[in-house]
Amino acid sequence: MIRRLTKKWRVLLIVFGLAVAACIAVGLIMYALAEEQMGGKADGARLERMLVCPNFKEGKFVNALPTNMISPGQFIETGRMYLEASDRNPHKPIPTERIAAGFFAQAPVGGLRVTWLGHSAFIIELDGALILTDPVLFSRASPFSWIGSERFFPCPVAMADLPEFDAVVISHDHYDHLAMDEVRALIPKTKKFIVALGIGAHLEHWGVPPEKIVELYWWEEAVIGNGVRVLAAPARHFSGRAFRRDPTLWASVMLIGPRHSVFFSGDSGMTPEFSEIGQRFGPFDCTLIKIGAYGRTWPDIHVTPEQAIEVHRLVRGNVFIPAHWATYNLAAHSWYEPVNRLLAAASGTDINLIVPKPGQPVVPDSSPPLVRWWDFLR
Repeated sequence: MIRRLTKKWRVLLIVFGLAVAACIAVGLIMYALAEEQMGGKADGARLERMLVCPNFKEGKFVNALPTNMISPGQFIETGRMYLEASDRNPHKPIPTERIAAGFFAQAPVGGLRVTWLGHSAFIIELDGALILTDPVLFSRASPFSWIGSERFFPCPVAMADLPEFDAVVISHDHYDHLAMDEVRALIPKTKKFIVALGIGAHLEHWGVPPEKIVELYWWEEAVIGNGVRVLAAPARHFSGRAFRRDPTLWASVMLIGPRHSVFFSGDSGMTPEFSEIGQRFGPFDCTLIKIGAYGRTWPDIHVTPEQAIEVHRLVRGNVFIPAHWATYNLAAHSWYEPVNRLLAAASGTDINLIVPKPGQPVVPDSSPPLVRWWDFLR
């Protein structure tokens, strides 16, 4: 009996060992396939800049406020949220307005025009400068081309038809905001990549010339074409493309020209600095604020639609154009819930809300009528 049990345990241990070895092998293969996508690591002068930052501690950036992430005790609750969520993907194609080659050659008459390409990617024409934010245009929100969240709709403009940009602005290094293939394709079309501190290591790793990279810490700025200022401001989030958490900074962004200004939230939870942004740099003609990918087990790092309204008020925005929704399946809510909650929260207020289709150019001063285009897709 003892010998038979011992033999069974030996077999079980062998099987278990083989399973563990197989998992390790698969993990190593996947890591090798994705290693280039993970980018570079800060060193030299870049690392020296990071080391003197007030919120760079023990080798990583931290938020100004204590910030709760999903704890191990919340894994089951988080998994249940995803299992219970419905309509996380649209059942019909999302309508887009295709952008023709040469469209951006003619500057907007009023000096400000915003075109949403999906998620957090916007082309912003501001007082003669052309700016592209968080350019994940064709890739999955993943280090792999074959697995991970796929776009709900094709980018409304071909890479070949994109104009030359005075700046490509990157708020943080997560895969739904920074994609290696897009960065490489944009090198010949971009005068400057203006990014949160530390992200330059990724860009250099992917072949961006160092002279094209400008890295900003919170409250620092760069000046681009026609005297337009690009300022990094605090946000409450996190970063990382591999196993190491928070190696690069995250930021919200202000674009301030001679006549117009735009606030871009990037990804963030609520933080007191939004009020400071409004007091020091507001009002803004337009705010581009994230509304999706929130969840009750990560409330500190992604604002809800209702909180997005508060952010708009704090930074003293005029026109509100929502970002970070209807493009990727990333959270435990329906794809249309964020915008419906946003409209409900804005109802009866003086919020000037515009919800464009992907590819639809918006002149904020024109205040086009609200069309609930997403309602036709349910």
